[in-house]
Amino acid sequence: MKKILFLFLSLCFIQAYAAKPKHTYVKISTAKGECIVKLYNETPLHRDNFIKLAKEGFYNGTLFHRVIKAFMIQGGDPDSKTAKPDASLGGGDLGYTVPAEFRDSLFHKKGVLAAAREGDASNPTKASSSSQFYLVQGKVFTDSLLDVTESKRMKFKIPEWQRQVYKTIGGTPHLDRNYTVYGEVVKGLEMIDAIAAEPTNPGDRPKTDIPMTVTILKKREAKKLEKELAKNAAKQHT
Repeated sequence: MKKILFLFLSLCFIQAYAAKPKHTYVKISTAKGECIVKLYNETPLHRDNFIKLAKEGFYNGTLFHRVIKAFMIQGGDPDSKTAKPDASLGGGDLGYTVPAEFRDSLFHKKGVLAAAREGDASNPTKASSSSQFYLVQGKVFTDSLLDVTESKRMKFKIPEWQRQVYKTIGGTPHLDRNYTVYGEVVKGLEMIDAIAAEPTNPGDRPKTDIPMTVTILKKREAKKLEKELAKNAAKQHT
């Protein structure tokens, strides 16, 4: 009986250890702090592309080259790795695009990871840049500001539950369904605020370069993080 019980417990332990995390998480580290980003499974093309580039070490040494306070911080331009201080950045790519993956449930709240892209005139399908991305800082909205945004800059009504997020956490609603959102910061929102506060030149490039390092959390780290996040979420609902 003891042997059977031991075997059963061993199998449970092995199964629990072998279970995969629900999401892939990446860490973005800079001199202004670091954050951990959960990549959405609902946008597999963007998720897998970002994972591929991160595994290759592509993002290491690229800059947050475009910073606009109360809006977003943008990085991932391959040309930024060797850019001179006065160089204009934002036009670099890897020779391909990623098809848009718009999901009504994924929107531009503060802290989301989204893909930069070329404008509508040259890019009617709104395909994403192969490597450039941005993290949303945004601002907190009132109902009246959201109403104005809907009437002047959007072609749809913002769902009520999303309005509540924009009125508390904040974000950039006019980008919804125009740029693909494919992840969100789950730890370290302070990094976005710190970078967004940096002085910039006329072209929105920070006066002091802010290079990044991007790494993928290992399976054990991801599982530990998910337990921590679930525990924190449970506390908030009690």
